[in-house]
Amino acid sequence: MAGVLPDMSEPVPHDPLAPDAIGERGAARARVRPKRRVPWLALASALVLLMVVGWGLMPRLFTSADPLLGQPLQALQAPSGAHWFGTDQLGRDLFARTIYGASTSLRATGLAVLVALLGGAPTGLLAGYFGGRFDAVVMRAVDVLMAIPSLLLAMAIVTVLGFGTIEIAVAVGLSAIASFARLTRGETLRWRGADFVDAAVVSGVGDLGVIVRHIVPHAAGPVLALAALEFGSAVLSVSSLSFLGFGAPPPQPEWGLLIAEGRNYLALAWWYTTLPGLVVLLVVLSANQLARFAQDSGAHR
Repeated sequence: MAGVLPDMSEPVPHDPLAPDAIGERGAARARVRPKRRVPWLALASALVLLMVVGWGLMPRLFTSADPLLGQPLQALQAPSGAHWFGTDQLGRDLFARTIYGASTSLRATGLAVLVALLGGAPTGLLAGYFGGRFDAVVMRAVDVLMAIPSLLLAMAIVTVLGFGTIEIAVAVGLSAIASFARLTRGETLRWRGADFVDAAVVSGVGDLGVIVRHIVPHAAGPVLALAALEFGSAVLSVSSLSFLGFGAPPPQPEWGLLIAEGRNYLALAWWYTTLPGLVVLLVVLSANQLARFAQDSGAHR
């Protein structure tokens, strides 16, 4: 019995599970790019840091109170509309002292990160590029430095250098050099063996040209992300050393010094230590969040 041929004039139903259909749907999905989520947490962190930087650069725009002028009759007043962070034992406005303290603390933090970056990045770059005995000596020194807790190392260095804000900044920066040297060396080794670097060497480009044109631009991203992450750690280290009495002497406002002065009044004035401490905590968390965002953005490129 002869089979019945299908009527070719009628459209053949399309199988949605056929391989070509699946391929078409996959291509359609690929053409539709997913919407990128707005990094609200990173934006909030950036706003916090911009506000704190504004405190350091133009403190008079944020408060009209004198951070050094006290009113004994208003000593240890709780936070209110007149004194947002309350007052200290001498009647000085703690919000004004926190704002003016941002200038000292942020200058020390920026100097610490700069010392660590300028000391560690070139060392790691040269060690990774040239290798040999220089690399072995540098990395053994880095291993020794990284085996010592950074705060303990900074305390030892500032004891040698002397007390003061600049000395604290240099000590914190020197204690962080090892981290920058290790990361920069790793990135240099990663790109040192790339094909385009070998092509540049074969074509006659010198070591300086290879380093400046090819190694540094590719290794700069992770190193700068580490600098952003180290900024938060440096804020905490500078404040800790100032809290321990290694920083600026009273009555100069400084975040760590404010927290140290308030520890004697915790039972009477909780705001004295708590509110400046929350400012330090918020700055550290914001810097770390931005550093993570920068790292994630670089990884997805």
